[in-house]
Amino acid sequence: MDIDKLFKVPKLPAGKRKLPDNPSLEMLKKIKMDTEVPPVPSSSTSPANGTSKNQRATVEEVPDDEDADMEGDFAPGGDADYFAEEDDEGRFFGGGLSSTQKEILNIFDSAGGTGNQDDPDALNITSIRRMLLRFERAVNKNQDQRSKYPDDPTKFIDSEADLDSAIKALLPLAQAPVLAYPELVRSGTVTLLIGLLSHENADIVIDVVEVIHELTDEDVGNEDDDEDEERTAEEALKILIEGLLENSILELLVDNLARLNEAEESDRQGIFHVLGIFENVLGFNPELSTQLVAKTSILPWLLTRVQSKTHDENRGYAAELLSILLQNNRPNRLELGKKDGVEIFLKVLSQYRRRDPVDADETEFMENVFDSLCSALSEEPIKELFLKAEGPDLMVLVMKEKLQARSRAVKTLDYAMSGVSGTASCEAFVEALGLKTLFSAFMGKTSKKQKTGPAPPASEDTSHILGILSSLFSNIPSESPARIRLLAKFVEGTYEKVDKLLEIRDNATSRLKAADAEIAAEKKELLADGDEITSEEEDTWYLRRLESGLFTLQTVDYILAWIAMEDDGIRAHLLQMLDRKSLSMQDIIQTLRTFYDNVDDEPDPPSVAAQGAEERAPSQKEILAALIAALDPSTAPA
Repeated sequence: MDIDKLFKVPKLPAGKRKLPDNPSLEMLKKIKMDTEVPPVPSSSTSPANGTSKNQRATVEEVPDDEDADMEGDFAPGGDADYFAEEDDEGRFFGGGLSSTQKEILNIFDSAGGTGNQDDPDALNITSIRRMLLRFERAVNKNQDQRSKYPDDPTKFIDSEADLDSAIKALLPLAQAPVLAYPELVRSGTVTLLIGLLSHENADIVIDVVEVIHELTDEDVGNEDDDEDEERTAEEALKILIEGLLENSILELLVDNLARLNEAEESDRQGIFHVLGIFENVLGFNPELSTQLVAKTSILPWLLTRVQSKTHDENRGYAAELLSILLQNNRPNRLELGKKDGVEIFLKVLSQYRRRDPVDADETEFMENVFDSLCSALSEEPIKELFLKAEGPDLMVLVMKEKLQARSRAVKTLDYAMSGVSGTASCEAFVEALGLKTLFSAFMGKTSKKQKTGPAPPASEDTSHILGILSSLFSNIPSESPARIRLLAKFVEGTYEKVDKLLEIRDNATSRLKAADAEIAAEKKELLADGDEITSEEEDTWYLRRLESGLFTLQTVDYILAWIAMEDDGIRAHLLQMLDRKSLSMQDIIQTLRTFYDNVDDEPDPPSVAAQGAEERAPSQKEILAALIAALDPSTAPA
């Protein structure tokens, strides 16, 4: 057996430069030695030669005859560290290298550590322009090769690979937006980049959307805490996004959504980056959401995507983007109704009637769909579609199951039943036997079949339940069967629902007192400094009071006023309980008075205004005035 053949080193690829096995001293002299070797503390001395290590001799200072003597007299094999690395028991750990060989390694180490001047992070305008030029050449070469050999991929495959590398090389530009982004637009690179979204090779398209997703990220260039640098980076991002919009990027991206196949991993990642670009652009300029929905088919695609039977990252991203598009945007909400969006949302949410989401990602998906539906329910036409699709019935069924979706269903009903346009939904809610389920959640009762029932309703749930009760009293006609059933709920159980309202009122009052104390201290400090209290500061303080319990207090007292006015038994019980707390009906009236002074006269919806003044439903301010007058005529507003 030939041992040499067994351990024969494979040949290196032809054409690559390599050093000889043992570099000669003459060869090393040709290496640039102008970089200084980092100094070593002078206190450390080599035990091998007794000299300080920082007194390094260059290769030229080592005579050939001295090197020969060292090989013979210093240590076996000429190992420079033969004795230096010897332990207490005489065992040696030398590396088998002579001093000359170790000096060679030191030279290469120092050259490698200090001689690398091509720092990829240190981008300057010259390197950026060079990078963009390489990209432009790669694009032109690929287009030329494809046009010459359209039926022979072997002719343009190399240019395609070069183009792929040139696109990915643009990713570091996100680290220097102030320099790179204006240059991207000025040089026309943005136009070339957007043009590649129509490339025949889907992999090239995926590379492009990945680069654009990275470049448009809102955090580009914001690693530093300098506010001026962040502001400059935002200005650069604005230049880039405007350049992208001028080249119709939104339309081209939506076209590629239908082109990519999510069964392929690379295409799935491409769709994720496309959705990320939409989020980045809308985060920078929310007003573009109307343009995106009006000029593209993004809304139908998103509605189709959220209906997928299996949950994945892109499905969750689609729901999040829907929530962004519908937030504070009336045209998009109305367009959702035209695309059967309400029906689709209810169909998607129905799957959570009997089961909880399997993980946190699916929980977030469910919440985004609920939020999208709640945003849309701010519009009267959407409320009509919600009622037509039997939305109140589904929400009541979801509430009965007491799963994670219950809280979201309560919130959805609060949005659907609010305002004059929510009257029909209020009636449908009562007909669907929703009162029993609502008051069960309000009282914190759980099913006897459940071993571990849910915790008592959180403050947000309580707020939405109070909102539903407020809408029921405002919208259900007097003397109707539905209203009688509503009042009966407050009578049953020895007025336990009234006591629950007073308990919530006490908690809200305690929180409000703490906030009022802080606001009073701030007012006193301002007056002490001789400053005047402006109307803006008064509005800010009022908003703080609303958040600190005043809103809950107003809603509770609004409900208490209704039930006290309509039922003598409830009124007697309420007065008795208030007296125990050293309170009276005047405290409720005072809250309603504050509510009345700060509520706006909201204009009627078009359909309600068209009914005429005789059939017009009373506004919130008119209802408050009537309640105050009924409870105490002497304090009725003028």
